Amino acid sequence: MIRQPTLSLSRAFFPSLKNNNTNTLCSSFQKVYNPHYNHRTYLIHKKYYSTSNNNKDNNNNTMDWSRVTDEEWKQRLTPEQYHVAREKGTERPWTGQKFEKEGDFRCVACKSLIFAQKAKFESGCGWPAFYEPIPGSVKEFSDVSHGMVRTEVVCATCNAHLGHVFKDAPSQPTGLRFCINAVSLDQEKPDH
Repeated sequence: MIRQPTLSLSRAFFPSLKNNNTNTLCSSFQKVYNPHYNHRTYLIHKKYYSTSNNNKDNNNNTMDWSRVTDEEWKQRLTPEQYHVAREKGTERPWTGQKFEKEGDFRCVACKSLIFAQKAKFESGCGWPAFYEPIPGSVKEFSDVSHGMVRTEVVCATCNAHLGHVFKDAPSQPTGLRFCINAVSLDQEKPDH
């Protein structure tokens, strides 16, 4: 059996990129579950070429988030935000910030819109809960860490860890409970 090189999820890793005049060597990660590796989830590093060099820091739609180094993430985020968003940590229940009744929610790392205010509900779990994300704003992956089988939710733009989604909210329109770390979210201020 040939084993492909893998990278454990417990380490934050951003590959360095090589530039030339027309192409940028970019990297993507594919998260896969492989039962031959002690029943853990791994990232497989893949390379591809992109002809776009629009990496403006002030616009998350053109920013190449795979180029952000570990040190740059530490400068952008507080230690607690870094631990949760980049190291896949979890804040303790009932300790996160309390959110206002108005204003949509953005990823703390890249400021992408993640959840609408109308999707928020009180679940009693100790973390902010939502019944659906903005379409295309999150990616879901199998998470078998800590002896549990869960579905991890990450930002589709920058891959910041947000929390997990569970199928245990039958009173909500989707039946889903997106259980999200408060430290992974910024709430927009309503325009009044």
